[in-house]
Amino acid sequence: MSGTTGIPSVDLSKFTSGNPALKQEFVQEIGKAFHEVGFVAVTNHGVPQDLIDKFFSSAKAFFSLPVETKLGAQIPGLAGQRGYTAFGIEHAKQSQVADLKEFFQIGQEVTDEDPIKDEYPSNVRVEEMPEFSDLGRDLYASFEVAGKNLLRAIAIYLDLNEDYFDQYIHNGNSILRAIHYPPITQAPKSAIRAEQHEDIDMITLLVGASADGLELQNEAGEWVAIKAGVDAIVINVGDMLQRLTNNYLKSTTHRVVNPPKEKWHMPRLSIPFFMHPRSEMDLTCLEKCVTAERPLQYEPITAGEYLDERLREIGLKK
Repeated sequence: MSGTTGIPSVDLSKFTSGNPALKQEFVQEIGKAFHEVGFVAVTNHGVPQDLIDKFFSSAKAFFSLPVETKLGAQIPGLAGQRGYTAFGIEHAKQSQVADLKEFFQIGQEVTDEDPIKDEYPSNVRVEEMPEFSDLGRDLYASFEVAGKNLLRAIAIYLDLNEDYFDQYIHNGNSILRAIHYPPITQAPKSAIRAEQHEDIDMITLLVGASADGLELQNEAGEWVAIKAGVDAIVINVGDMLQRLTNNYLKSTTHRVVNPPKEKWHMPRLSIPFFMHPRSEMDLTCLEKCVTAERPLQYEPITAGEYLDERLREIGLKK
């Protein structure tokens, strides 16, 4: 695929086309990429480009609002899981220096009779920009469909039933995050736009950012710039999936670096979708992923317990 560098690329329509041979080909391609690299660019993902573009424009407009207006969408006690989180709050788990970003988060809206609804706070509606909330809800739903297909392919790759993950991601605790990295106005003491980290979730789906800067760390410890084509979504393995597979699938360290000084005036906007399961999902390592060559690495824990632990590490939860 033209325009993609640094990571493998795959075509999700192979999996969804109904052709058994192409479906199996996709399963092997994405499984190999997740095992060896932890990142992949996916084309024909089914998320409408016009919806992505409209949400990008709306998010840009939101972050351009006065600080006082944005702070009206920051809700104390929610650990940043809904609404606005101001600049200088979140940091990587190994760092005490806050990343150079602000963000807005949209979570699950349960529409059936599932009692898990009581676990989730309401989404924050920005009254000055109702279209921002509406577009975010629509993009969230579209990402869920793409993520479900990707996890079905991963289930097959792991010799599980294709629908293994379905029960865990139905009304799961996924998050759509709009991240704004403002222009850099003075030399940062030590922070970069997003310090090196691994994602907490099962998988992350990231639509193209408005500026370069995303890098992954390869096995040699080198930083490799990632650039996806305009028609691609970047997908990476999160710590929950790495944990479930006893490190067989790789949650790769990545970061967002500051631009060269001549581009400090350029802001950056990115839209990741963090696909989380329901809180009760057991993340005990799959038996088939524990071998003599890969002995058990993790103690049992639920997805909810693990998320709570990590939110405290990155400074969102006290």
